[in-house]
Amino acid sequence: MPWKLASFGTLLAAAVLAGCSTAGTSEPAKDTAAAEPVHTRCESKAAEFAVGQKASPQLLEQARTRAGAQNARILKPNDMITLEYRSDRLNLNTDDNLVITRVNCG
Repeated sequence: MPWKLASFGTLLAAAVLAGCSTAGTSEPAKDTAAAEPVHTRCESKAAEFAVGQKASPQLLEQARTRAGAQNARILKPNDMITLEYRSDRLNLNTDDNLVITRVNCG
């Protein structure tokens, strides 16, 4: 019985690895770096113009673009948020009236 499980495991591993192999081609390899998304670092100073303004989707997009961030979000008081640090994300912190009080990256 253990030999049957070992044989099955070996067969399964071989099948998985065969799926990972690529056939040889005569074409030159494409530049994979160009296909991957470019993650830029957020610069919050460029988005500080938004402090004191009322939050809106248009303002969020304009601040994200100026800061060079990939993502942006509006954070209201008492919002539940994820705490992982992302150097490519812009945060616009607001008060209860949706007026932006702070701009930061993370």
